[in-house]
Amino acid sequence: MSTYTVTLNGPAPWGFRLQGGKDFNMPLTISRITPGSKASGGSLTQGDIISAIDGVNTDGMTHLEAQNKIKSATTKLSLSMQKSRRPAPVPTATPRMDSPMPIIPHQKVLTGVQSHFCLTSP
Repeated sequence: MSTYTVTLNGPAPWGFRLQGGKDFNMPLTISRITPGSKASGGSLTQGDIISAIDGVNTDGMTHLEAQNKIKSATTKLSLSMQKSRRPAPVPTATPRMDSPMPIIPHQKVLTGVQSHFCLTSP
């Protein structure tokens, strides 16, 4: 697996979202990168695995421990990374808001129909 190191100059916010950890039984990964952020300017890729935060190995690190380690970085944040085996997700077409909403038959409003209710008491 390919490895690389990214150093982001501080202060926070860094511009990425963390996912996983020992408590989730999955490796710590980058789940999102904010466009225009410090993280977007580097080689971080969504889905890549964080193997060390500022030189501290993340094996056995919980999500909260990783968050706290990242928060403790004030002037710079160094991440040792492993390329994901899966390709980064490709955005699909964005739904158009100006297209008409489909009408489901049971939701169709009927006009010109009169309703008659008969209430009887016992």
